[in-house]
Amino acid sequence: MKRFRSAFSVLLCIVFLLSAVSLASCSSDTDKTTGEWLLKDAKYLPSADTASPDDGNVVFYEIFVGSFSDSDGDGVGDLRGIINRMDYLNDGDPSSGKSLGVQGIWLTPIFRSPSYHKYDATSYEDVDPSFGTAEDLKDLIALCKQRNVKLILDLVINHTGKSHIWFSKFSTARLSGDASDPYYNYYVTPEDAETLGIHGAQYGYLPGSTIQYECNFSSDMPELNYDNQKVREEMLSVAEKYLDMGVDGFRFDAAKYIYYGNQPKNVEFWEWYCGELKKKHPDIYTVAEVWDSDPVAIPYTKATTTFNFTVADAEGMISSTAKKGNVNTYTAYMQNYLKSISDLGGNAHYAPFISNHDMDRAAGYNTIASGYALVSANVLLLGPGSPFIYYGDEIGMKGTRGSAMTDANRRLAMLWGDGDTVKDPVGTTYESSKQTNGTVKEQIASKDSLYSHYKKLISLRKAYPEIARGEYSALYFEGIKFGGFLSTYEGKTVSVCHNTSGASVTVDLDNVLPSGLRSASIRLEAAVGAGSASLSGKTLTVDGQTSVVLRIG
Repeated sequence: MKRFRSAFSVLLCIVFLLSAVSLASCSSDTDKTTGEWLLKDAKYLPSADTASPDDGNVVFYEIFVGSFSDSDGDGVGDLRGIINRMDYLNDGDPSSGKSLGVQGIWLTPIFRSPSYHKYDATSYEDVDPSFGTAEDLKDLIALCKQRNVKLILDLVINHTGKSHIWFSKFSTARLSGDASDPYYNYYVTPEDAETLGIHGAQYGYLPGSTIQYECNFSSDMPELNYDNQKVREEMLSVAEKYLDMGVDGFRFDAAKYIYYGNQPKNVEFWEWYCGELKKKHPDIYTVAEVWDSDPVAIPYTKATTTFNFTVADAEGMISSTAKKGNVNTYTAYMQNYLKSISDLGGNAHYAPFISNHDMDRAAGYNTIASGYALVSANVLLLGPGSPFIYYGDEIGMKGTRGSAMTDANRRLAMLWGDGDTVKDPVGTTYESSKQTNGTVKEQIASKDSLYSHYKKLISLRKAYPEIARGEYSALYFEGIKFGGFLSTYEGKTVSVCHNTSGASVTVDLDNVLPSGLRSASIRLEAAVGAGSASLSGKTLTVDGQTSVVLRIG
């Protein structure tokens, strides 16, 4: 903690000096800062990377492994490709300003599987050969630890692939009617479902028989029976193997499918599972996919952080707010959501995202030309918890399921622009001519690119740890859509405010600050987005599609 405070004190001095230089041309009672100022000096902001190994409030980057970077020329992204691209993600030097600066990486499934997406594991013991080897994984783990980057693996435990040896043995036992076989109850059947309280599940048939098994996603993905203690022990062993290897945690796929349609039993399971893992690895980071409404998803936060699907996708609250929506509605929701998960006492973090591998690419609805790409990034990253960026969103990659109804179109090859041999996955129908926002190579070279915008947002978030870690309090601006929040951490308070409209807004902060802060000094620290901002006394003016960070006190 002493090292953190010392580094952060140096950081504040740097930021203060840079601010003083940038404001030298302003009158003594007026602060003015612009997106250009922040862009110019962003490389200095994160001179103390405040993420610690046990801190869940970091920026994560989701990598669809087979589409990211190819190291061996076979067209398939792999672990060695990610290692080769670590300088792009995080070069280990917070002061260099040369990398995107993400603090966590989520890898989609890497285990042996016959599919391109790997969500149907046939063995949890092996890295799929198309992605590399166990040694490659160990090298990536070591590199992430060296650079203080969390690494979490996508762990699919509700179902396996149909070709898994467990399902083969289950099928043999069921077809022979041998109830004494230890694999007889490894997967869920309709008879089991009645006992387990499973409602609304889908079923397939064992070949040449009328014997059914649960398979909610595909007949190739049979659902495991977690009332079988042996299954529980197997999956604990899988997770512990990779934790012992050095990964920091897991993203749990399809968490509500353990006991489909029985939420209390699902929550109970995850409390048990995560609790068991924490006994040996107390600093484990876990985040679960509970693709449902808040009333369904929030109870899971007693056990684990869960992704917030209410704010995600084209019609989610982040995109709706970015498209000239009412920021006050968003911040009020955020305050209530954070209180709800805090009240459960599970130490869960807020995990927002805009898009992921199961959704159409955000650049299709938050376009760069409209400015919505900038504003949605502001709302996502200048807030609490652990925001997740889907690979390629930082350069505005496009991809939609389209009439072909194929998720491969959402998982296209990363547009590096430097000769990387990674190719689009099998089943892709998306036309490359629709990719109009440029490559990584092109965007890195431009200070006005979406990539540069993402980079400076991450820098700004690191420079002000209050944004991510502080106690959140929504501000309410009556009669306008402009809005923001206060966040206090270790006795220091900042405010983040967003103007999502297309026009400049002027507000009197005295009208919205709590009475205890109205006599406090206010300093305009940064503006980021399409325009600039100025502060005269307590009167704040912010250009359209621009966000600001204020120091209070």
